[in-house]
Formats: sequence, C-alpha cells, structure tokens
Amino acid sequence: MKIQHTPTPTLVIEHAEAIPGYTYGTAEAAASPLTMEDLERLKAVVGLTEEDERALRDAAGILADQADDMVSAYRRRLGELPFMRPYSGHPDGTPNPEYGAASKPRFDRFIIDACTRPLDEDWLNYQQEIGLRHTRAKKNATDHADSLDHIPMRYLLAFTAEVIASARGYLAAKGASPEQVDRMHAAFTRSVMLHVTVWTRSYADAAEW
Repeated sequence: MKIQHTPTPTLVIEHAEAIPGYTYGTAEAAASPLTMEDLERLKAVVGLTEEDERALRDAAGILADQADDMVSAYRRRLGELPFMRPYSGHPDGTPNPEYGAASKPRFDRFIIDACTRPLDEDWLNYQQEIGLRHTRAKKNATDHADSLDHIPMRYLLAFTAEVIASARGYLAAKGASPEQVDRMHAAFTRSVMLHVTVWTRSYADAAEW
C-alpha cells in the first residue's frame, strides 16, 4: 500500500519562541548529561526508525491543530484524581488557573515537538530541562508557581499510558486510513516513550539510571 504523506503545516515549526518559558535551543535550557551515543542506544531500544520519523511528520500535520484539545483532555483526566491536583494546582489541591495558563502552551508544544524536532543535542538539552521541571530542582521555578514542588516519577511514567493511548483517536480524526493511523500511532508511541525515558534522567544519578 502506498502511504500518502501529509505536508507538515507551517504553524508546526513557527512561533515557538513566543511561548514563555520555552527554552528549546537556547542557553537557558539545562545541559544534558547524556551523549549522542546514549541517545542512539535509546533510539535502538525503543525501536525508533527513519520510517517512524516519516510517520511522525505525517502525524504532525494531523495533530498540530488538535494539540490544545489533547492537553485539555489530559488535564481533565488528572483533575478527576484528587491526589494529582496539588501538582498543577495549589499545594492544598485548589485550582491554580494562573499556573495552568502559563504552563499549558509548553505542554501543547510538546505534542508538536514529539513529532517534528530532530534528535540532536538541542533536543537532549531541552528534555533534561523538562525532566528537571518535574523535580525539586526546577518544579515551579519557570512560572513562579505556588504548587507542590515535585512530581513523583511513578506518576510521570504511569500517565504516559494515557498520553499514548488517547493519541489514536486524534490521529484518526481527519480521515487517515486504519493502516496509516496504526503507523503514526506506533511512531508516536515510540517518540513519547523516548521523551519520557530521557526525562527520568533528572530523577536518578548515572549509576542508577
């Protein structure tokens, strides 16, 4: 079967610099302790191939204008769990709309970046930055937020399942064939797992990780 590739829309790659706290490719992002060899080994373990990278570009064209809806759905799901609310709200679990509004554009951007960014040193550095922003090292610092200062790694890992599983419906929303959806969803799964795996480096020292 011949797969039709969806051109990546311009909006996918533009205007990221206008997002407060989005430090991708800048000196403000943390320096990753990982090497390109580490990254290549992780890509091999997760199974990310050049064909997956082509599938991710197709996925970008479908998900670009749905990213905001996707992240809104993630947050609704987390909001249904009282024990998760203090990590994005105030420490007592009451809503913190200012924090939510400040951080959401970066979360939206993650959906796009997961499909489009080249896996290079800038990528490694920004994933280290994201990881740190889940831990006591940098949680709340970017947005000067009043929220719990550490997201346990177990919740970061567990919620990855929701991000991956729910993506299928969005990938199918614009008429792609079941075969195309399978292909894009498999690639998105590998990409998200690669991202989250690298984020966990902020939680552990080199020997344990």
